Amino acid sequence: MIYLETERLIIRDYTKNDAEEYSRLMADEQVMYYLQDIRHHSRQESEEDFKEILLDMQKEDRHRYFLHMQKKDTKEQIGSIGYTVTDITPVGKMVHLGYFTYPKFWGCGYVTEALKKVMEFAFLTDGVYRITTGCLKENRGSERVMQKCGLIKEAEHVDYEWHDGKMKTRMEYRMLKRDWESMA
Repeated sequence: MIYLETERLIIRDYTKNDAEEYSRLMADEQVMYYLQDIRHHSRQESEEDFKEILLDMQKEDRHRYFLHMQKKDTKEQIGSIGYTVTDITPVGKMVHLGYFTYPKFWGCGYVTEALKKVMEFAFLTDGVYRITTGCLKENRGSERVMQKCGLIKEAEHVDYEWHDGKMKTRMEYRMLKRDWESMA
């Protein structure tokens, strides 16, 4: 079971008791505005996805490392952060990272704090070699988190994604293990 702590946060694997919170988070329109492709539209959809998360956690070749983020002091759920393993190579895992939080926690530094800890776990403990992530260009807060955590901009894909009734530009970032080590 993954359990990470920062100054203000607990970042941990989900448990059976988190099903309701997970469902509420994944169905929230504001939280999932930029992630409409994975937003849940029914309780059944959330239950099925959550069941898969719990099953994947038990596998030796786990692929989904999405973690529950909560405040240490109040235990209140902030959101979710983590990554999906997209490939396993001789030099390590290739992963795609993501995060989403409730709007009331935006701009508080929680995601930056959590992302730094998750990257430390990924590179030091989980054998990750490359992290990729990205966001729509208009999602300045998310891009700023990537920049503050030292991720390196790799691409700007103009009119790359259909979102909310129009074509939008996507920003892509990465971190290699050696990049992370040189920062640490």
